[in-house]
Amino acid sequence: MTKLEVLKKYFGYDSFREGQEELIDAVLSGQDALGIMPTGAGKSVCYQVPAMMLPGITVVISPLISLMKDQVGALNQAGIPACYFNSSLSQHEYFEALELARAGEYKIIYVAPERLEIDSFSSIAEECEISFVAVDEAHCVSQWGQDFRPSYLKIHRFIESLPHRPVVGAFTATATKRVRDDIITHLRLSFPKTLVTGFDRPNLYFETHRSLPNRTNFILDYVRTHPNQSGIVYCISRNKVEKLCDALCNAGISATRYHAGLSQEERRRNQDAFIYGDKLVMVATNAFGMGIDKSDVRFVIHNGMPKSLEAYYQEAGRAGRDGLKSDCILLYAAGDVRTNQFLIDQNSNPELSESEQQAIRAKDLERLKLMTFYATTTDCLRDYILKYFGESGCGHCNNCSNCLAQCDEVDVTNAARKLVACVAMTSEKCSQSMLFDFVRGKENEKLEKFHLIDRKGYGCLKDISPKRLKEISEYLLRSGYLKTGDYYTLRLTEKSHDILSETVVIKVTKEQGKREKDKSRTYDNPRLFEKLRQKRSELAKSERVPPYVIFSDKTLHEMASNMPLTESQFMMLSGVGTRKCEKYANEFIPLIKSFITGRE
Repeated sequence: MTKLEVLKKYFGYDSFREGQEELIDAVLSGQDALGIMPTGAGKSVCYQVPAMMLPGITVVISPLISLMKDQVGALNQAGIPACYFNSSLSQHEYFEALELARAGEYKIIYVAPERLEIDSFSSIAEECEISFVAVDEAHCVSQWGQDFRPSYLKIHRFIESLPHRPVVGAFTATATKRVRDDIITHLRLSFPKTLVTGFDRPNLYFETHRSLPNRTNFILDYVRTHPNQSGIVYCISRNKVEKLCDALCNAGISATRYHAGLSQEERRRNQDAFIYGDKLVMVATNAFGMGIDKSDVRFVIHNGMPKSLEAYYQEAGRAGRDGLKSDCILLYAAGDVRTNQFLIDQNSNPELSESEQQAIRAKDLERLKLMTFYATTTDCLRDYILKYFGESGCGHCNNCSNCLAQCDEVDVTNAARKLVACVAMTSEKCSQSMLFDFVRGKENEKLEKFHLIDRKGYGCLKDISPKRLKEISEYLLRSGYLKTGDYYTLRLTEKSHDILSETVVIKVTKEQGKREKDKSRTYDNPRLFEKLRQKRSELAKSERVPPYVIFSDKTLHEMASNMPLTESQFMMLSGVGTRKCEKYANEFIPLIKSFITGRE
């Protein structure tokens, strides 16, 4: 079969997405590959299609048990023999899978990196023909990445131990230039075909809120106004997860929870309830979600700011994997910065030297600062994300809260100059809140302790509100006129002096942006779609697989719109391959016929 025939037969697609074909061609020609593709862009196809065309076995190395389970289930549904080796298998299941692998029963084997050096698995590698090794979540190999895993540093040993070196591919959703270089070096890729398809996800809407009076009420209102939609709400701490999940459940919302403080059995049970659609909303810490392949997540809300934009974009990117419109909302408060700084201070890795850990901490603090700028900027949010990952910004996306907001431009040059001058006058000893008290002439024990109330500048901005001062200081930090030092103090920079000759204009939001949500999410025949969704749910329960493994929401919407009445028409739907047509056409076509004739 050709690559397009494989794509249609097993995956149900008539054409490749951006970047997929180039990477597949490289692998099939024997060239190593490095693919940087955003979540939902179809990275897995880049190693699953070659796996069906190359002789022998493809080994996929992944740290994510949930991803392995999801992808192996989906592959088996599509008629591709696949298995996984990780800690979730019982001893009997593990050795049974080993024997089947030795007998050549699988085309794709998923394995956790920690298992590569176990004798029982390494013996398979020696006995079987391994043509291709794909490293998923490849950013984990870099200590400068957001999810560094020391076990990834040993992958090259496994590859070098094989009788014949296979083609090696590395894939990830988020990687800066430095992380990409680390991937090539540590995995010892040989002149790889490197492709960065772009980080933009046009179907995602981005929104930020600063200092809401009650974040729980906001989340409750949002979920109530988006009934029957699946979503994830991330919280910074376990305690916040528990409280918010209780609030949602008490409000009659179908929600469950996930964090490291729960037993392994409860985490598994709650995760399955979310994946299988028994629970609509997952409230979780960042311990949840890596490798979750659920395609119909319609919203991701961050109830608190993550430590980095890499982490935020990866977590937010779990929305809309099927390409349909979805929301990514960040709720920010100043306390999130202090919480994350504490977490960074507590983080340590005994496998790294003290100097390496200090360098990583400094990098983490820098990432936190840039994440804070995202949370507080009044410029286009999508533009900020794209520029962070090294792409040309879009300027104005018209699909984020900042672009849709009504703003006034306010000249704050005089106040900005005074703020910068007062940082110098207070000998760079003040935090942001202390500085605001200083310039507004407020009493403060620390100001008295450091004898600052007698300094020039005390009370010089007494008529400026704390809210406006915060907007100005955030602008000064984002623009590099000020920086933060130890103990959250404000410090001068090399650029501080330039404020004397420049005009400072900030955008002040008058009204939060509003979208025509109902219009953007209206699809043909919503009543038929619901009936198709119910049929999918029934089939999923009988087969004990997640509903999206059978068909994605996107396929169901296309089915409701096109209303196929024959198998040939059914095969034309996106996401319907030969195996799925044979298996499900007779389940859905009669339902469509009944709907058309009004007998449903």
